[in-house]
Amino acid sequence: MTNNLAGRTAVVTGSTSGIGAAIAAALTKAGAQVVVSGRGNRAGAANFVPVDLAGTYQQIRDFTAEATDRLGGRVDILVNNAGIYPATATAALADDDLDAMLAVNVRAPHVLVGALAPAMAARGFGVIVNVGSWMSRVGVPFAAMYTATKAALEQMTRTWAAEFGPRGVRVNTVAPGVTLTPGNEAFREVLDQQTAGTPAGVVVRPQHIADGVVFLASDAAAMIHGTTLDIDGGIVATRLG
Repeated sequence: MTNNLAGRTAVVTGSTSGIGAAIAAALTKAGAQVVVSGRGNRAGAANFVPVDLAGTYQQIRDFTAEATDRLGGRVDILVNNAGIYPATATAALADDDLDAMLAVNVRAPHVLVGALAPAMAARGFGVIVNVGSWMSRVGVPFAAMYTATKAALEQMTRTWAAEFGPRGVRVNTVAPGVTLTPGNEAFREVLDQQTAGTPAGVVVRPQHIADGVVFLASDAAAMIHGTTLDIDGGIVATRLG
């Protein structure tokens, strides 16, 4: 068994930058045909299908139909990577931000799985990888709603594994740790402080997450169902000193 994904098709949400872009690139390198998605206009980009995951239910379902058509009528791999994360104190979280987090982080994956997993199950094969967070299993003094949405995604992973696994669809989560992306470069010093006391001692990079997704999507992970793969440098499991 290898990480070879030749001949397989994949959809990665939120994949125009950061972790999502790394995942899309890694799946492509492993041989998969990948639909990249996100908001805005990427005219001319190969296999880009735009979607606003905070939009209507029908808009999300229309996206799955267009992505499936772009991939020749079949989606083998779905990566629910898109997420938004206003990291504020509870009382400071704006109502619109709360609604948007629930829509993008929880509702959208549910609608996407509902639209794509039945066809996977009918074919007897499919892989769904959800991108969670190390923060979903620890208490931190901010970002209560964000961490709750990621905990919800982990629970949906377990339920979907039970629902679709017997029909050939594997569902798992990767949980990134403190990850350095182009969007948080300005906070590099804070990120370094957060990870200094971990076994790895350094920040996670998007490529680390992408490697984990490729593994879970591959036949090498054939017996892995309903689990959360922590790619976090040990921040959740350990305390040093």
